[in-house]
Amino acid sequence: MAKRTTKKTTKPVRPKLGDGVEILNAGSVLEDPITSTLETNYMPYAMSVIVSRALPEIDGFKPAHRKLLYTMYGMGLLKGARTKSANIVGSTMHLNPHGDAAIYDTMVRMGRGNESLLVPFVDSKGNFGKAYSRDMSCAAARYTEAKLEGVCEELFRDIDKETVDFVPNYDGTTTEPTLLPVTFPTILANNTLGIAVGMACNICSFNLAELCATTVALMKDPKHDISTTMPAPDFVGGGQILYDEAQMREVYENGRGSIKVRARYNVVPGENMLEITQIPPTTTVEAIMDKIAELVKAGKIKEISDMRDETDLNGLKLTLDLKRGVDPEKLMAKLYKTTPLEDSFSCNFNVLVSGQPGSWVCGRSCRSGPLSGWSVSAAAPTTISTARKSGSTCSRALPPSCWISIRPSISSAPPRRRPRWCPT
Repeated sequence: MAKRTTKKTTKPVRPKLGDGVEILNAGSVLEDPITSTLETNYMPYAMSVIVSRALPEIDGFKPAHRKLLYTMYGMGLLKGARTKSANIVGSTMHLNPHGDAAIYDTMVRMGRGNESLLVPFVDSKGNFGKAYSRDMSCAAARYTEAKLEGVCEELFRDIDKETVDFVPNYDGTTTEPTLLPVTFPTILANNTLGIAVGMACNICSFNLAELCATTVALMKDPKHDISTTMPAPDFVGGGQILYDEAQMREVYENGRGSIKVRARYNVVPGENMLEITQIPPTTTVEAIMDKIAELVKAGKIKEISDMRDETDLNGLKLTLDLKRGVDPEKLMAKLYKTTPLEDSFSCNFNVLVSGQPGSWVCGRSCRSGPLSGWSVSAAAPTTISTARKSGSTCSRALPPSCWISIRPSISSAPPRRRPRWCPT
C-alpha cells in the first residue's frame, strides 16, 4: 500500500535587513511632559465629549437627539403615518454613525410610551419600556413603530426659512442643522442628564404651562418674579415636592441645588393596604422593592406582610399589604426615611451656548439665561426662529444684545407647598 504523502508548508521567513540598514531612533527613549501628552492626546477627546455628545445646546437637545428628530422630520413623520423604528434608526445613521443600538435607545427615551419626558417628542407604538422600571425593557426596533408628536411643529416651523445654520454631516453627503428653531424654552421643558469629562449637567423639568407663562411675563417685564409663575419643577413621574424656599433660591440664582421629591400613595379603605402610584424620578420600582425586602429581612420593618408590583397598562402601582392594626401614616413616614420613596434631585444647569459650556439658571447666568433667549422686548425678535427675519446677523440664537439678564427676586411669602403631577 502506497504511503500517503503530505505537502510540507514552509513558514514565512522574516525579512532581514542589510548590514548597512539602521532604524532611526531605534531603542531610544523620548521624554515628554505629562501635561503635554494629556493636552495632545486627551484634550481633543474631552472637548469632543463636552461639545458634541454629553451637554445640551440652548435649543434643549444633545446632538444625538437633534439628529434623530431632524431625520424623522425629513422622512415626513410629522404629518404622515408611523413607520417601523428600524427604518428610522437606519435613516438616522446618515447623520449619526454611532450605531443602531445607541440611536434606538435615544428614540425610546424620547417616546411617549417610555414616560421619561414631561413633553415627549416621539409618538410611539409598541413596547417602549418604562423609565420607572429597570426590568421593563423596550422591544426590538423591528417590532415598534414611531412618528413625531404634534408638539414638534414648534421645533421645525421655520427651519426652511434660513433661521439656523446647516453644517455637513460626518462624510459630507448631506447637511444637518446646528440648532432647531424652537419657539418655546425646550431646555427647561424636559429633564436632561449628561455626564461629560470634568463636568456634567442635570436639568429638571418644569410644567409647560407655567414655563410659557413665565416666558411671556419676562417678555413684558424683565424684572418679573419667576417664583410667582414657576414656583417649582414638575416631574413626569409625579410625586410630591417638599418645597424649600432656600433650595429653590439656590437653583434659580446659581443653577445648582437639591430638590426633595416624595412618593405619593393611597390608603385602600377596609383592605388594610397601601398603593404607591407615584415615585421620585431618581429611582425605580425594583430598587424600592429591593430596599423594603432588605429592611423586612433585617427586622427593621415589621408592619408589612406582603408586597406586590401590580403595574399594568393603567400605570405604576406598588401594593403593600399591612398587618392588622398598623397605622399607614406612621409606616410611610418610616419608609420615607429608610427607602428611596423619598429622594433628592440634584440640579446642575450646565448648557452649551455657541459651543461653549457654562452654568445657566432659569433667569440668568454669567452670560444670560435660558429664558432670556425667549424673553426679549417687544421691539426685538421673540424666538430663535424669528432672529434672521428681524434683521439679526446671528443664526445660532438670538443676538446677545437682545438677551436680558434676569436676577429673579424670590418672594418673601411663606413657602408654597403643592402636589405636582404630569398633566394628562
